[in-house]
Amino acid sequence: MPKIQRRTFTTEFKKQMVQLYENGKTRAAIIEEYDLTASALDRWIKQSQSTGSFREKDNRSSEEEELIALRKENQRLKMEVDILKQAALIMGRK
Repeated sequence: MPKIQRRTFTTEFKKQMVQLYENGKTRAAIIEEYDLTASALDRWIKQSQSTGSFREKDNRSSEEEELIALRKENQRLKMEVDILKQAALIMGRK
């Protein structure tokens, strides 16, 4: 089965689609005319209304930001523990 190429859209295009929706064009008409998925258009509309930005980083909640930070810290701490285990093994041999 051939791999489907993921399409990317410019910020300007996304703004135009949201503008069409806000000017009264129906979701179904926009989706059909521009060959979009409903979920993509809905996400762009939501992002535009909440933050005005289409960047994923700008649209994260505080909980999502905290989770990302905690995962990074957890990874760093795991690396530190591994380093200390290795050092303990080396020091135990001497």
